[in-house]
Amino acid sequence: MFQLRWVWANMKGYRKLFICGLLCTLTCSFSVLINPMISQQLVDKVVIGETAADGTVTRAMNLLIPLCVAMILCTFIRSSLNYLSKVCYEISSQGTVHKIRNYLYQNLQKQDMNFYDKNRTGDLMTRVTGDLDMVRHCIAYVLWMLLDSLAMFVFAIVYFLTIDVWMTLCLVVLTPIIFAITKVYSSKVRPLYINLREKMSDLNTAAQENISGNRVVKAFAQEQFEMDKFDRKNDDFRVANKEPSYMWLRYYPYLETVAQSLSVVTLLVGGIFMIQGRITPGEFTVFNGMTWTLSNPMRQLGMLLSDLQRFFASASKIIEIYYARPTIVNRHDCVQPKKEYDGKVEFQHVTLKFGKATILEDVNFTANPGETIAIMGSTGSGKTSLINLIPRFYDASDGKILVDDVDVRMRPLEDLRGHIGMATQDVFLFSDTVEGNICYGDTEMPEEQIQEYAVLAAADDFIQKMPDGYDTIIGERGVGLSGGQKQRIALARALAIRPNILILDDTTSAVDMETEKYIQHSLDTLNFKCTKFIIAQRISSTRHADKIIILQDGKIAQMGTHEELVKQDGYYREIFCLQNEGAEMAGVN
Repeated sequence: MFQLRWVWANMKGYRKLFICGLLCTLTCSFSVLINPMISQQLVDKVVIGETAADGTVTRAMNLLIPLCVAMILCTFIRSSLNYLSKVCYEISSQGTVHKIRNYLYQNLQKQDMNFYDKNRTGDLMTRVTGDLDMVRHCIAYVLWMLLDSLAMFVFAIVYFLTIDVWMTLCLVVLTPIIFAITKVYSSKVRPLYINLREKMSDLNTAAQENISGNRVVKAFAQEQFEMDKFDRKNDDFRVANKEPSYMWLRYYPYLETVAQSLSVVTLLVGGIFMIQGRITPGEFTVFNGMTWTLSNPMRQLGMLLSDLQRFFASASKIIEIYYARPTIVNRHDCVQPKKEYDGKVEFQHVTLKFGKATILEDVNFTANPGETIAIMGSTGSGKTSLINLIPRFYDASDGKILVDDVDVRMRPLEDLRGHIGMATQDVFLFSDTVEGNICYGDTEMPEEQIQEYAVLAAADDFIQKMPDGYDTIIGERGVGLSGGQKQRIALARALAIRPNILILDDTTSAVDMETEKYIQHSLDTLNFKCTKFIIAQRISSTRHADKIIILQDGKIAQMGTHEELVKQDGYYREIFCLQNEGAEMAGVN
């Protein structure tokens, strides 16, 4: 029942409203007894009447109108309370889910890269949408119906006992059978709903990946393959959805048979007792008219337990990310934030491991303030992993990364990352204006500065030619822009925060040589101090760097300037020869 306690803890601020709804429900459940009581009086005193010793029948006709008015008023009050309770449940459920969803989103924002490496986007989307809606359904409907059914059942039993104990016992004797059936059903249906929840997550993940990668799908003409794959996922979901329904249909006939047998018992036993004079016609009318207060809760109990099992399955998934905590956090003894960094970065015997795999091993180098560090190496050599350690996207398994002679683990994350500008290899642009994407790091930036950084990134020319210039809305992930245009907007976004440390991960790979030369000149003449880390495979992007690091299998294989490395046998010389075919090596600069 931890899931229910978790929901109650998150209902803070809405508990009084929810309790008000519960009280209204209890009142409604109790008021169900009032009309049968009035009906009993109508039948016994108005319709049947009282027979005197001389055989005359006296009917209290003066009670007819007052009793009818009382029934109407009772019905009106009960309907009003029922409406009020639903309003209370709806407000409290929507408010609670709204609060949980906000917390979940904030918690997701705090998670580190390890969390997103392990969790699929489609699954996370399912948790903050479909699973949360199941929580809302539980608060607004399931708990209300459970209370209403149980309260109505108990009140009816108590009322029946005041009329005739044996008649009541004849009806109640069937209820243990109902509870036994529902308990067996509940235990068998829970794993089915857990499986259904997983199939829903798989389906959403398949849809999300297909939509995000639609260009790749079309490029390889794999539409039919993707449709077949989605059809399989959809079929798995359909089967998983049918299994709980079939389980319910398997047990429903037993529940319905026992529930309907109550009416038979009422007619047989009640008829005999009325003939014997044990109960009056009015009391028989009450038993006959209120049998549904026993049978209906029994019918609903199975469905409500089914919904509860779905709630438990969904809530368990939400709770996993609700209590998820990032491993990369601010230390309690971290240093005070700095307004500006000098930009010195030092790697001291840094090793990075993911599980048993060693990504980087014993990396040592220093980037002095204002220097440009170029990083090269074959695919999988650890280039991107190395630069991801500077803003603490991951923490080193061993060794230290120092920024301005302070371990990055001792710096506040927001302060550290606020001084680092990044343009990643996988460019992501938001569904916003060009201007909105460039000033993402500083939304209050004046238009003149936005254009200034676009000029530095060689992006101003093509932006001005767009339909609405800087106010042009670009599609999700930059749909409609070329690879080079996206890279230049991403570079402008990184420069716009005037970072003291700039990280460029293959940022100019999609631009032409002339544009690359212009960008290199802009980076060399920035009007603010900035230490630059550039991952590139073009010699033209690295030759003017103050230091070039060659990574091989996670280790530094070579390190030096262009002039030094081009004279040494190794990776850099090979790349230089390939990109400068036919060039004479002797005296090359």
